[in-house]
Amino acid sequence: MAALLLLLLAAEPALIPRDVLLGNPERLRPQLSPDGTKLAWLQPDPRNVMQVWVRTLGQADDAPVTEDPKRGLRVFQWAEDSKTLLYLQDRDGDENFHLYAVDLATRAARDLTPYPNVRAGIVDTLPKQPDTVLVQLNLRDRKAFDVHRVSLKTGKVELDTQNPGDVTQWVTDANMLVRAAVAATPEGGQEVRVRETAKLPWKSLVRVGPEESLAVYGFTLDGKGLFLATSIGTDTQRVVEKNLKAGSERLLAKSDTSDPLGVIVHPTRLELHGVAFDVGGHAEWTTLDSTLKADLAAIRQTASGDLDVVSRDLADAQWVVAATVDTGPVRYYRYDRVAKKAELLFSHQPKLEGLPLVEMKPVSFAARDGLVLSGYFTAPPQPKGLVLLVHGGPWGRDGWRYNGEVQLLANRGYAVLQVNFRGSTGYGKRLLNAGNKQWGLAMQTDLLDAVDWAATQGVDPRRVCIMGGSYGGYAALAGAAFTPDAFRCAVDLVGPSNLGTLLRSVPPYWAAMKGQFSRRVGDLDTDAELLRKASPLFAAERIKIPLLIAQGANDPRVRQSESEQVVAALEKAGLPVTYVLYPDEGHGLARPENRTDYYARVEQFLAASLGGRVEPLPPQGRVPGSTGVVKQVKARPAAPAAPKAPAAK
Repeated sequence: MAALLLLLLAAEPALIPRDVLLGNPERLRPQLSPDGTKLAWLQPDPRNVMQVWVRTLGQADDAPVTEDPKRGLRVFQWAEDSKTLLYLQDRDGDENFHLYAVDLATRAARDLTPYPNVRAGIVDTLPKQPDTVLVQLNLRDRKAFDVHRVSLKTGKVELDTQNPGDVTQWVTDANMLVRAAVAATPEGGQEVRVRETAKLPWKSLVRVGPEESLAVYGFTLDGKGLFLATSIGTDTQRVVEKNLKAGSERLLAKSDTSDPLGVIVHPTRLELHGVAFDVGGHAEWTTLDSTLKADLAAIRQTASGDLDVVSRDLADAQWVVAATVDTGPVRYYRYDRVAKKAELLFSHQPKLEGLPLVEMKPVSFAARDGLVLSGYFTAPPQPKGLVLLVHGGPWGRDGWRYNGEVQLLANRGYAVLQVNFRGSTGYGKRLLNAGNKQWGLAMQTDLLDAVDWAATQGVDPRRVCIMGGSYGGYAALAGAAFTPDAFRCAVDLVGPSNLGTLLRSVPPYWAAMKGQFSRRVGDLDTDAELLRKASPLFAAERIKIPLLIAQGANDPRVRQSESEQVVAALEKAGLPVTYVLYPDEGHGLARPENRTDYYARVEQFLAASLGGRVEPLPPQGRVPGSTGVVKQVKARPAAPAAPKAPAAK
């Protein structure tokens, strides 16, 4: 017996360090300069803070060009002059992003939008006007984003287009003129508006109700057409070119089972060359251009996995292509279109090479009402339990790729199931609309049905933890409160506990989407009882399983109070909970020290309930550099039983 136990232990894969799976990658998101002479990417500096680095192609002059002090950069792009880098950064996760410009010659960084409590976003840059950036700012009104022209030379900020209050997306033409707008309608639908010039009035091009979905990709080069994805008349979105004058549509690409996952547009001719759809759980390209088809075939001679063209120079002579797999790092290739040859630039985390990572398998099954659900199942041999990992949004989806969170859980001995439950996007409007006002109801029973499916794959349904972030955190709280017998434990990261307070405290710039929230979650006035019943806070006394909650103090979407009110309710009821607050984080954990600290606590928590393996926390009880503050609420001892009355004589 002892020999058999030793044999089983020896067969377990090596324990992979958290830092390798979830820490900062070595290099990430490479982008070619517009003139094709340089490459920029994200890479940690010696302090492990992500910065933008630049290399002259053909040389070994890699160097950081930014000096972010602590949080690390995530979003950047080239200016059209190929001499300036633009990046966005907020303060400790508050999502009030500022736009910065870095001169590569001097390495001097300028804050182009130095306005407190204002959020900036890049709308467009254009080769014809390389010194200008179109930026959206909620400077005039915190509820609405106006478009401004910002000069890279002088820093001058000028109002270009004012938001009437309902526009959620601006679209420019080939001359850098704002000529299309996507607006949210009061009933929760969308309207696409266009205009011929900046001085002419807006006209409605397409207006749909909340049951439909639209996406705008951009104008044709002549400005007479608009590339759209539309679900009108079909379940899934089809991609069309819509003639602005005649109103006619030319079908470009469609799938009966998938909405578009992404598009490839020529950088100067503005032609739509490719559309990606989900095929069997993987991203596959429908090519609309014969040269793209030949290029992808040439790239596949070198690269394997799901391919995506992530950067092109203006001459369209060279590309950067990302190749994604589930059991290894993302590999980035530089592709020479003339030579038809791809060469490896780097991978995002070389330390993943050769590690015992677990295959992520696309799966599908039927919910109790017959609706077909898709997802991904990652299972090590002889799992000690199941982690039902619920995605955020909920208007988003899980996809097939390397996922450090999934691989950590699998390496520690757990099967992981990710399900695109009703309300998820990407599979058509039927699945999306089936989630309307179903928080805590059918969206939650989809997760229970997923556990039942996992049981048919050999997973013990009595050893399941429900876990997730944002909406996934809500689902974890809902599972613990509404169906406590279905789960062994629950983990909530930045999840709302009270749908009423959630809807009342969303960021002001989400005001235009009030109709969508009312339609999909519930109306604060007419659905008050529905929202209350779907709020785990009001069933907190039913939680009888171990619960771990983590929260960013500066989260503008799910406020700190969402976590603290449920912690307070559990404490009042004498129920245990572990609560970790990260004072320098927002909606998620951006700093690697906080991220690995959180997952170290998740490991310990899961091991206590399911018995998996653990990489111990450092002796000081936290990951060095983490700011996490832990509150441990212990269960109140049961009151002693009242003495029995003496028997009557």
